[in-house]
Amino acid sequence: MENWPQITIDTRNDREYKMCFGCGKDNPIGLKLKFKWDGKEARAEFTPGECHQGWPGYVHGGILLCLLDEATGYAAMYGGTNNVTARIQARLRRLALIGEPLVITCSIANKNKRLIETEARVSLKDGTIIAEGTSTQFIVALREDKSKSNA
Repeated sequence: MENWPQITIDTRNDREYKMCFGCGKDNPIGLKLKFKWDGKEARAEFTPGECHQGWPGYVHGGILLCLLDEATGYAAMYGGTNNVTARIQARLRRLALIGEPLVITCSIANKNKRLIETEARVSLKDGTIIAEGTSTQFIVALREDKSKSNA
């Protein structure tokens, strides 16, 4: 990450999230995920539609990876930081069906001054794992306490 360019992100402007593909309320083609935090884990539910498919009847693998990536970002934000994904690794364990409700969860595994490591899963409601992964999040800035609750 020493080769990363110096970046500035206006982390004070929450309206910019409205067009995020993963969670943006105003993105007409986005996933519109809504994560909740229980103090240890970020959690959201998502039911993929036909526009999320790869092979007919099955969710595209890229959508599953996007669910994991969004969860890792939210866990890190709930952990008190604004961040960007520096690395993500995933294992797709089972095909997901279009119309099949999915549960996305993520927790923080390790945190230091510059990086946060997370562990995420996409599962069926019965706990069957669809995809799982780990990520390293690069900390851009610390969040204010009031912003953390609105992540």
